[in-house]
Amino acid sequence: MAIVMIAGPQIISAILLTMSVNPRRNSLSFIGGVALAITLGVTVFYVLAKELHRGTRSSDTGADDKILDYLVIALLIYLAIHVYRDRKRSEPPKWMGKLTTASAGFSFKLGFLLFLLMPTDIITMVAVGSTLAQRDESWWLSLPFILLTLLLVALPLLTLLVMGKHADALLPKARDWLKTNSWMVSELVILFFLVSTINDIT
Repeated sequence: MAIVMIAGPQIISAILLTMSVNPRRNSLSFIGGVALAITLGVTVFYVLAKELHRGTRSSDTGADDKILDYLVIALLIYLAIHVYRDRKRSEPPKWMGKLTTASAGFSFKLGFLLFLLMPTDIITMVAVGSTLAQRDESWWLSLPFILLTLLLVALPLLTLLVMGKHADALLPKARDWLKTNSWMVSELVILFFLVSTINDIT
């Protein structure tokens, strides 16, 4: 699900920030905003789902106990449709034009708002948080998801740090490939998570 979180404008923004006037500072600020957004989002949905799970469990009805599972399935189906429907969207958002001259503050706010308000990311965080709550797992088990998402977001910066000037040729190619193909990777991940959730119910 971490792949779904970063596919689309999210990872493309991270790549563009490595081409900005201060790529290291801006990329780190962006990653900081992403970290805050994901941690906050997963925590809120985990707590809400935990409370709902307690309520359904106290009612002692099997149907009520599966409400969260059905909710996750419905959200994943919607997410798959949303990703497929937007697969050919070629016009980049207007704010992407500001990334080459971005400040650290703008980069942080972009990372925070982009991951906290993007519909695909909201649904993904709901799915992760509610799945953990439904299975009575600890919140700490969301950390691998959060850390993997941050690692994927940091890949453009890591590429820049490791490859130096050679990254100038590689990163634009990666950006162009992701614009065209990231939806297919997202669909495969969503399908895998959907099948896993259905198997848990059956």
